[in-house]
Amino acid sequence: MKKKLFFCTLITIFFILINIKVNASTFLSGISNFPSSYQPYLQELAKNHSNWKFVALYTNLDWNTVINEENIFGRNLVPKNYSDAWKNLTPGQYNIEVDRGWVDSSRQAVEYCMDPRNFLNETRLFQFEGLSYDETTNNLSGVEKILYGTEFYQTRVSYLDSNGNTINTNSNYSDLILKAAITSRVSPYHLASRIRQEVGPFLSHSSISGNVEGFKGLYNFYNIGATSSTEPLGAIKNGLTYARDGKGASQETKNKYLIPWDTKEKAITGGAIWIGSSYINIGQNTIYLQKFDVNDAKGGSLFWHQYMTNVLAPYSESKSMYNAYQKLGMLDNPLTFIIPVYENMPNLPVQNPNINQNNFALDNTKVYCTRVNVNIRTGPSTSYEIITTIPQGEKMTRIQKGINSGERWDKITLENGITRIYIPRICRNSP
Repeated sequence: MKKKLFFCTLITIFFILINIKVNASTFLSGISNFPSSYQPYLQELAKNHSNWKFVALYTNLDWNTVINEENIFGRNLVPKNYSDAWKNLTPGQYNIEVDRGWVDSSRQAVEYCMDPRNFLNETRLFQFEGLSYDETTNNLSGVEKILYGTEFYQTRVSYLDSNGNTINTNSNYSDLILKAAITSRVSPYHLASRIRQEVGPFLSHSSISGNVEGFKGLYNFYNIGATSSTEPLGAIKNGLTYARDGKGASQETKNKYLIPWDTKEKAITGGAIWIGSSYINIGQNTIYLQKFDVNDAKGGSLFWHQYMTNVLAPYSESKSMYNAYQKLGMLDNPLTFIIPVYENMPNLPVQNPNINQNNFALDNTKVYCTRVNVNIRTGPSTSYEIITTIPQGEKMTRIQKGINSGERWDKITLENGITRIYIPRICRNSP
C-alpha cells in the first residue's frame, strides 16, 4: 500500500508540475515575438519611438475561457448612462446597479476592452506600461504634470484630524506622491494617475475629505477596500473602514500599510505600499493587468485579484499617463510595454461597442488615398485616436463601406496588415 501511495503521489506531483508549466506565463521581447495580428500596429509605433521596448506576455490562456470568466455578473461595470451596447441585457440583470450609478457590462464590452490589439496606438498603449519606480525618469515635475487641472496641482497639503481640527503641512501633494513612490517602488506617475482616476479632480471627494460621518479624519486616496455597495456612500464607507482598521487586518499588516490612514501622507504612502505589494511587485505591473487578472506570477487563482471594476479604467488611465509624458517631452524616453497575448484569439480585433455595424455595408474593394497625409483612426470620427497617417496614393482594401448620410467613413485594411481602422470617404477605386 505504501508503494502504491508513493507512486500515486509521484504521478500527482508530475501532473501538477506539467500544469504549472503549461499555465505559466511567458515573456518574449521584440516585435517579432508577437503574433502577426499585433505586429503591424507595433511596427507603426516603433517608427516614431525607437526607444520603446515591447514585451509579449504569453498568458497561455484560452481567449474564450478568459472572456467567460471576466463576463461573470458584477465583475466588470460600466456607467448606467452608457448605451445598451455596453450593458448586460440579460433579464433580471439589465440596468441593475451593482454599485451606485454602475451596471454590469456586456460581453462585447469585455471583449473589446480585453483585446490588446484595440489599444496599440500612441495614446492608449500606456495601459501596458511597466509601473515600477524608475529614478531615471520619475520626478516631481512629471507628477505635477499629471496633477495639472486638478485641485492637487501645486497645492499644499492640509487635512482634518479626528476632532475636526485643520492641520497644515509644508508639503505639496506631488511631494507626498514622489516620496510614496520611492518607498513603495511604484511609479509616481502611476500613483498620481490612479489618484485622479479614483477620487477625481477635487479635494472635496468624500474618500479624502476627512469629513464623512463616522469616519472623521480618515483618508483613502486609492479607494482601497472600497467594494461595491448600493447603500448611499456605501463603497466610500467600505474604503474608509479599510483606512481605519484594515477591515480586521492583523497588526503586522496594519503596520506594513501604515494603517490607520489618519493623515494624508500615511494614506498616500500606505496605499502606495499596498498597491506595490498587492499588485505591481507580484506581476500585475501594468494598468491592464491590475484590471484583468490574467498573469499567474503571484501563484494564485486568476480573474479575481482585480483592482477596479470599471471595465474602461485602463482605457481612461492610459490617456492620463500619455498626456503627462507628452507634456514633459518624455515620449522618446526608454519605456517598456508588457502586452498580453491569448490563445485562440479572434482573427480581427473586437469592435468598439459604440460603433453601430448597421451603419456599414460589406465591401471588398481595392482603393487608394486621394489626399495628402490622411489620418487613419480607430473609429469613424475625428474623436477616435490616430493609428497612422498615410500618403496620397496609398493602397488599401475597403472591407466595409459607410452608408450613413453626411460625412462618411469607411472601414479598411492597409497593405501592411493593420485592419478594422477607419478613413473618411476620400478614396477612389484602384485601377
